Amino acid sequence: MEALLSLAFDSLSSNDGVKIRKGLRQVEGMLAQICLTQNSSSSPDKRKSSAPSDVPSSPAKELAELPDDPAFREFFKLQDGFQYNVAIRLITCLERLLGKGSNGQNDLLILSTLDLIQGILLLHPPSRALFAREIYMNLLLDLLEPENCPAIQSATLLTLVAALLDNPTNTRTFEALDGLLTVTSLFKQRSTSREVKLKLVEFLYFYLMPEKASDGSASAPNTAGNGRGASKLAGAFSVASCPEPEQEDTGTRSTEEKQAILGRYLSNVEDLVEDLRESAPFGRTLC
Repeated sequence: MEALLSLAFDSLSSNDGVKIRKGLRQVEGMLAQICLTQNSSSSPDKRKSSAPSDVPSSPAKELAELPDDPAFREFFKLQDGFQYNVAIRLITCLERLLGKGSNGQNDLLILSTLDLIQGILLLHPPSRALFAREIYMNLLLDLLEPENCPAIQSATLLTLVAALLDNPTNTRTFEALDGLLTVTSLFKQRSTSREVKLKLVEFLYFYLMPEKASDGSASAPNTAGNGRGASKLAGAFSVASCPEPEQEDTGTRSTEEKQAILGRYLSNVEDLVEDLRESAPFGRTLC
């Protein structure tokens, strides 16, 4: 697996679009090998170094199955170190792609990179800690600027959700960088597409959810300890009916606190909160 990751990273570090696309497909193929049910007992090490253009149409494994999968456990362990961490390589690739300007082929590469970042942040929650750094959070906010195409804006919002999920520290970084101003300004723009505005509303629902204190295990990959394991994946997706009572030193914010902050940029936030209480779109009831 280390050899396959090294090959993919070599391609991702290139300035050539064809090589970058190859690297993205290699990463995608490896993630598919891990996440999809296989009809044979082949291991990721037996894969060809170049992934096919189409992801296999095999059914996805259940989330609870992943921690028991040897290939996933090996992959998760590798992600805890800097050398083989996929998220940092994808973020660095995204940074270079942003420097190339906007054109059709480059936009497609940006979309593919964002999709893979979403996936890796869900598969390896500790990698979310990378977005506590302002330089990386700013990359996502830059992609929400009006000059970017609607597809990139929508994909960025989904990536932002994956980066903020169960991570109050990242949310504080997002707020400190005027992320809410960026999001609400895009929502108010007349040129913003209807699809993107729907994604923006969904993001605001997500943002308004009350936070739970981090367990402190999600340190950035280059400072990762030895105490984490693949079992952390299931915990990242656990949903409680009500948040624990907040303490002053947790760094978390309640829905009411977030409502007050969002109200600086958007009117009728009360309607969003009321709708959130009634519909519980994320399967969690506001308390």
